[in-house]
Amino acid sequence: MTGELKDGDTEEEILHSFIRKQGNIYKPNNKDMENESLNEKAMDDVHTKEIDLVNRDPKHINDDVVKVDFEDIIAEPAGTYSFDGVWKASFTTFTVTKYWCYRLLTALVGIPLALIWGIFFAILSFVHIWAVVPCVKSYLIETHCISRVYSIFVHTFCDPLYEAMGKCFSNIRVSTIKKV
Repeated sequence: MTGELKDGDTEEEILHSFIRKQGNIYKPNNKDMENESLNEKAMDDVHTKEIDLVNRDPKHINDDVVKVDFEDIIAEPAGTYSFDGVWKASFTTFTVTKYWCYRLLTALVGIPLALIWGIFFAILSFVHIWAVVPCVKSYLIETHCISRVYSIFVHTFCDPLYEAMGKCFSNIRVSTIKKV
């Protein structure tokens, strides 16, 4: 930029294009500010996303745990059947009882447990972000320093010792003779 205006350019347009190429103090060296602002708008907010009321286990975390049906619990072997009416009533009683007990328990205990689990995972995330990761990084930095000292010690004292021992023992020949 020479400071001169080209035909048809205003000072604001030139300044705006300069900021776009060079970035600004909030987003330095950002040449695609326009694309990033679109991406920011397109990101889904986890607090306002819609939940799927049909598929409530999209990651299949409970596939092998709680799928318990009547046939998995109660079965009559061949030759020892109860009356058909008793079998149907048992099936209906089991299914309806399981259904409504689950609904009642989730209504009474589900929301408080969701609150407790939300608090638990918030604390877990907080501790992980603000305590665990910094401690691990600090530990890695300190062990890196110690490993450098240890490496210097090994190369200074142990390497020559073992190299000398290797040269001494390299001339030893062992042979076995079997006498009959």
